[in-house]
Amino acid sequence: MDFTDQIGHTIKLESSPKKIVSLVPSQTELLAYLGLGKEVAGITKFCIHPDEWFHSKTRVGGTKNVNFSKIDEINPDLIICNKEENTERDVRQLMKKYPVWTSDIHNLEDALSMINSIGEITRTVEMAGNLIHQIRNNFELIRENKPKPVKVVYLIWKTPFMAAGKDTFIDFMLSQCNFINVCNEPLGRYPEISSSQITELQPELILLSSEPFPFTEKHLEDFKAQFPKSAPVLVDGEYFSWYGSRLLSAPQYLKRVIENCFKV
Repeated sequence: MDFTDQIGHTIKLESSPKKIVSLVPSQTELLAYLGLGKEVAGITKFCIHPDEWFHSKTRVGGTKNVNFSKIDEINPDLIICNKEENTERDVRQLMKKYPVWTSDIHNLEDALSMINSIGEITRTVEMAGNLIHQIRNNFELIRENKPKPVKVVYLIWKTPFMAAGKDTFIDFMLSQCNFINVCNEPLGRYPEISSSQITELQPELILLSSEPFPFTEKHLEDFKAQFPKSAPVLVDGEYFSWYGSRLLSAPQYLKRVIENCFKV
């Protein structure tokens, strides 16, 4: 059968894949949710969920520095990538030898389409369909009780400061909380941003993500001193940026974030 991915590339698979390599942490977690423990043979060093896989599956490098020799040892019949998380150079090189299916996620519909496609490719359509249905229902519940709009900056890195801008999945998730991302289009998708720019943007909240830079409690006092008019809040980056089965519990987490932010 032919399967076209989210960047328009079509792969041909004669049967359900038996040796899968996943180069995207959130999609690795999805494969685990779909019960593909036997089929998944390789993951990246950043694929930390599920923990059992992290300690037992072959690691094939990082998302942006793939170990091609490790992949060749596996000789997979399917590699799952993502346009943003993996480099175009690596994806193109892998395409020369293996079937590569690449996602491109900007919003919830993109994510649900990816889940459906992975279900079709791996013959787990029913489980994927049930997951999609539950995710839709959970997001509808959070949309019913949106709070007043709040201006935010969402930081993903510390030195230099880097933020999540528009046209990103993080930006979509912020919108589900009725958070207004003040890092708008001219700044780019993941802009470097100075302290003075943050002050000029006048965010009510500065959201400090747990990934890729691990902001923790120790950073809160520094941000309070540096940006006295903006309240810093720690958030779990996996719930804002992982677009696989993590979406099932994301709305409940977002609800807690909203409640905590209004206590700040």
